[in-house]
Amino acid sequence: MWSFFSRDSTKDFPYEIGEQVHGLDAKSIWSLHKGKKKNTTEEQLVSVFVYDIKSGSDTKLEILRHSIKKLKTLRHPCLLQFLDSLETDKVLYVATELVEPLGTYIEHLDMGSPQKDLYLAWGIFQVTRGLSFLNNDGNLRHNNVSSWSVYVNTCGEWKLGGLEYVSPIDGNPMPPVKVPPSLEVYDPPEKNDPTKLKSVTKCSTDMWGLGCLVWESYNGPLKSSTNLQNIKNIPKSLAPLYCELVGANPANRPNPADIITRCRKPDGFFKNDLVDTLLFLDEIQIKDKAEKLRFFNSITAQLDNFPKNVCKHKILPQLITAYEYGDAGSAILPPMFKLGNLLDESEYQKRIVPCVVKLFTSTDRITRARLLNTLVHFVGHLQPQVVNEQIFPNVAHGFLDTNPYIRDQTIESIIHLAPKLNYNNLNVEVLRHFARLQAKDDQGGIRTNTTVCLGNIAKHLHPQVRQRVLVSAFMRAIKDTFPPARGAGVLALATTQQYFLLSEVANRILPALCTLTVDPDKTVRDHTFKTLRGFLGKLERVSEDPSLRERMEADVHTATPSLGNAAATWAGWAMTTVTAKFYRSQSDSSRPPSQRHLTKTLSKPASLEHPSSSSLSTTTSSVTSMTSLEHESNETTSVSASDYGNEYWDNENWGDMDTSQDPSSPNAVEPGASTSNNLAAGNLLDLRDGWDNEEWGSLEEEPNEESADVKEDLPKDVSSEVINHNNISPSSNNSNTNWNNDTWADGEFEPINEDTFTGNPKIDEARRKREEKKMQRQRELELVRASRGPLKLGAKKL
Repeated sequence: MWSFFSRDSTKDFPYEIGEQVHGLDAKSIWSLHKGKKKNTTEEQLVSVFVYDIKSGSDTKLEILRHSIKKLKTLRHPCLLQFLDSLETDKVLYVATELVEPLGTYIEHLDMGSPQKDLYLAWGIFQVTRGLSFLNNDGNLRHNNVSSWSVYVNTCGEWKLGGLEYVSPIDGNPMPPVKVPPSLEVYDPPEKNDPTKLKSVTKCSTDMWGLGCLVWESYNGPLKSSTNLQNIKNIPKSLAPLYCELVGANPANRPNPADIITRCRKPDGFFKNDLVDTLLFLDEIQIKDKAEKLRFFNSITAQLDNFPKNVCKHKILPQLITAYEYGDAGSAILPPMFKLGNLLDESEYQKRIVPCVVKLFTSTDRITRARLLNTLVHFVGHLQPQVVNEQIFPNVAHGFLDTNPYIRDQTIESIIHLAPKLNYNNLNVEVLRHFARLQAKDDQGGIRTNTTVCLGNIAKHLHPQVRQRVLVSAFMRAIKDTFPPARGAGVLALATTQQYFLLSEVANRILPALCTLTVDPDKTVRDHTFKTLRGFLGKLERVSEDPSLRERMEADVHTATPSLGNAAATWAGWAMTTVTAKFYRSQSDSSRPPSQRHLTKTLSKPASLEHPSSSSLSTTTSSVTSMTSLEHESNETTSVSASDYGNEYWDNENWGDMDTSQDPSSPNAVEPGASTSNNLAAGNLLDLRDGWDNEEWGSLEEEPNEESADVKEDLPKDVSSEVINHNNISPSSNNSNTNWNNDTWADGEFEPINEDTFTGNPKIDEARRKREEKKMQRQRELELVRASRGPLKLGAKKL
């Protein structure tokens, strides 16, 4: 029974008291401690102000009781947030939001000069707003403004506290006696000159304290009131106002509401990007859609100048809330994902990933396009289960979108998603869409990018699927009517050569590449010859040393390719990450918005101006601009059942796809089990406005007499294939892509001898007939000349 009455009442306080925060001891009656809420699954950190009643005095206790009453009743965004309090016969507790005294916070403030100036302006603005609320709305004087009565929370916001000496405006104008005595340095000069008390206004005492706070913000703790005369470190835009705040005449000190009005004007101290951004976010619910769009389009470039804690704890939560509960639209995505990089992994999974999953369910084309464009910024934080179950099904709809831009961006996204996709999604679903796009899509650039992407994700494919698919897919690419697509097929064969059996190289790849040696596009021919030399060099080395065959084919049946494989040493370059840039054609400006599409144009790579052996450029598709996306955002994407048909999966094209392969079987390898997430460096050629015909030339090359003879002398089954392959359909884009010839380092391939081609009956026969026909023509010309006899001067030539 007696134990009930002796129970410690502090156990009823719902917060645990932690370690003490030093620095406030000599400036306040309170001692400040860290704390956290009891009996909660999530850790909620707070600050707890503690006063030991037994060791204190009744006067101090009354002062603190008065401050608790004011803290409970006064609510404002710029005042310290009260949570709970407890008074016992031994101790007095007050719990507030987690804060730190401004006096110690400024001492450890680690910011560059421009960033610090913006932040201090925001902090002083908040304190001024808090004082305006007290003086003008609450008819109260604070009487204790200094860097030790202002606290900084986790968001970097300055909160006005220290309400121990708050008094009514119509009360005694004399400033109160403060405890401890060290606070007397902040008393205004009229306290020692009773003749000036008649000039005291409702704001004059607090404005003197605001002047002291401004001085301490730029100089550190105030030791003596005479130090206020030093304005060396005060910003020039603030200096005139500061002089008014610390003026000797109380009547001349301005009202805090007038300070805000003056300093928010253009070129004013409170007029900067950080203050504008945070004020806009506070009022975003009352802004119209056009204002929000302008704001979100401009904020991304400004975030680097803002303090990280403000961005992480203040701006980011408001952006997420604005998207979830407002009509901010897709423009909010770039700044939101940029700020998401400031979070640790657990916070990212909790705050950003749910938002990302929700965004991928959107049917708005602009939102989908922005998501795909910014995928690289957040894909690393996505768990494989989330990608396969919630994100990829929505991404896959983009393969069937009627808008070329969405299709192209969807292809690019697979490069980033491939390491996280499971067997079925990557080896069945993705490849089914790729087969259809490569065979059926009317955009040459999309067909090209499909080949480029397949070359990039080859290392993530299941070995058995990879062996069946790659050669067939790249064979189709080199037969494409679009020159860049043929070039991409050649380069894809070279960069994935470690996945091919030598028998495939000899029987399928080399014959197919030989047809491109007479390609109308010179750059395609150049890369074809270099690729042929590489493959022939491999075969020659294996022919000389058969023991190398096993090493050459080591990566064919493994899901973890060896980058140091001897078979890969001749291919010193890698296929590029697809990062297309889209530009509106100049001719589009004259078209109606619904017909505004990009013309397929290519720029000459900068690497041609300054050659680099490690650079490689590929081409991008003819796509619809983001402007056209805005007009199509309300359209519904139609999905045809025929798009999932099997007509593109025959042996001639992409091989016999056995989708019944079970990854759990003994021969199966877990897709992407230990594959690297790092992609090869590079990018696509930019789309530009217009062609320079003089610089790039024409694809239609006039055959000379000798080349006509070659075609005529070739066997029918060879010549017809070459001629048909080189015919470009009228529907294709007659554009010549200038590939970077310097991406192939000198000496990278072994030299090829003419004797390499001997032994092939068809080639030898064609060569023999060509030589015989030349000799016959030569003899006929000599007989004609002999029959004419010598020509005479002035004689008419027959």
